[in-house]
Amino acid sequence: MLNIRDKVIAITGASSGIGEATALRLAEHGARLALGARRTERLEALAARIRDCGGDALVQPLDVTRRDQVERFIDNTVATYGRLDVLVNNAGVMPLSRMVDLKVDEWERMVDVNIKGVLYGIAAALPVMQAQHAGHIVNVSSVAGRHVFPTAAVYCASKFAVHALSEGLRQESPFMRVTVIAPGAVESELTGTISDPVMKKEVDEVFRRDLLPADAIARAIAYAIGQPDDVDVNELVVRPTAQAY
Repeated sequence: MLNIRDKVIAITGASSGIGEATALRLAEHGARLALGARRTERLEALAARIRDCGGDALVQPLDVTRRDQVERFIDNTVATYGRLDVLVNNAGVMPLSRMVDLKVDEWERMVDVNIKGVLYGIAAALPVMQAQHAGHIVNVSSVAGRHVFPTAAVYCASKFAVHALSEGLRQESPFMRVTVIAPGAVESELTGTISDPVMKKEVDEVFRRDLLPADAIARAIAYAIGQPDDVDVNELVVRPTAQAY
C-alpha cells in the first residue's frame, strides 16, 4: 500500500504526457490534486475524468516561466486544501538543435522552463513546507541530466541543473523529501517543440523508437511519493529496456 491517500499534490505541466498520466495515477490512489498548465481546456477535461471517478482536482492556468503565476498556483492550492504535501515540477520543453545553429531564443526558452520554472516552483512551495515542517518536491528531469548527447547540449545542461538543484535542496532540508525522476524515451509531446523538421524526424527515428508509456513514469512518481515519511527516494532512472543511454 502506497502512502498517498488524501495527500495534497500540485503538478505542473499536467495537461499531457507524464503530467497527465501522473495526475490520473495519483487520483487512483486518493490524492487531492492541483493541476497547472497553459492549456486549460485539456486540464478541465482531465479534471472532469478525475472527478467522474470520485477524485478531487483543482485546475489553474499556469505558465511556469511566470513567477507570479507559480506563486498563485501554490497559494490557491493551499487556500483550497489547507496544505501542500507534494509539488511535482514536471513542465519541460526540448527544442533540440545543434549549437552551431545558434537558436538562442530556444536556448533561453529551455532555461526559462526547465530551470527557472523548477526554481519558481521550489521558491513558492518551500515556505509552505517549512511552515508545515514537512513536504516533498519531485523534479522530473531526464536521462539527459546524466549523459550529454549531440544536438541536446542545452537541453542536457538544463537537466543537469535540475539534478544539482535537487541534491542541494535535499542536503539543506533535513525535514523535506526531494526526488529526481529521470525518464528515458517516453511517449509525450516533447519532440513537438523541435523547430527543425529534419532534426525532429531524426530524433523520432533514432531516439524514439522504443518508448515507454507515460504511465510508467507516473508509477515511478507514485512509488516515490508513497513511501513512509522517513524514506526519501532520491533518484529514479526509468528507461525502456532497449534504450542504451
